[in-house]
Amino acid sequence: MAQMKRTVIVAGAMVVALTACAPAGYDGANQSAAEPVAVAAAEPTASAEPEASAETPAADAPAAGVELTEKLIGKKVARMGQVVTDEDGWVLYRFDKDTADPPSSNCVDKCAEVWPPSLTDGNPQLSGVSDDKVGSVTRQDGTRQLTIGGWPVYRYIGDKKPGQWKGQGVGGTWFVVQPDGKKNLSCLPKGTPKAVAPPSDSEGAANSGGDAYSY
Repeated sequence: MAQMKRTVIVAGAMVVALTACAPAGYDGANQSAAEPVAVAAAEPTASAEPEASAETPAADAPAAGVELTEKLIGKKVARMGQVVTDEDGWVLYRFDKDTADPPSSNCVDKCAEVWPPSLTDGNPQLSGVSDDKVGSVTRQDGTRQLTIGGWPVYRYIGDKKPGQWKGQGVGGTWFVVQPDGKKNLSCLPKGTPKAVAPPSDSEGAANSGGDAYSY
């Protein structure tokens, strides 16, 4: 009897380990399941390094109303490991359909509404991110977007508070970016979550369950 109990406990622990990084409420086998609610990141477990300025070329003054990313902060957080956030603590992502050599962003229009690019005036402050990894690329609309390791970086509007990483694994193409520009694969959701709807779309479209928001 005691041996049976130990077997059940071990099996239960294996299930928890396998599903620890899956978004709550998401069932990869049931594609009609409700929009996944991903697990929020814990507070950083390692303090950031002293700040430094990125040696990226100066840009023209941004248009009025354009929100800039003023800082890139590399840190280690529980379960996810190494991440990069902006000055407000929002986790940043990279997109597999972009390119790093040469840097190029292929997330535009509605995609950019869901994944706002981290824009720059060419002088972000850096903490925990090496300045030789940081650069910028000119987008189709003329704005300049920060790159890490050549990869353009973005926020995700599906993250509802700083420190969350609901964008991890969305569409099988979006991943949390590490301070060296590589994608963080240490904590992946079960199945392939879909992106939230663009703000410009109706609320009804957000619940359509189709493939329109696979980016």
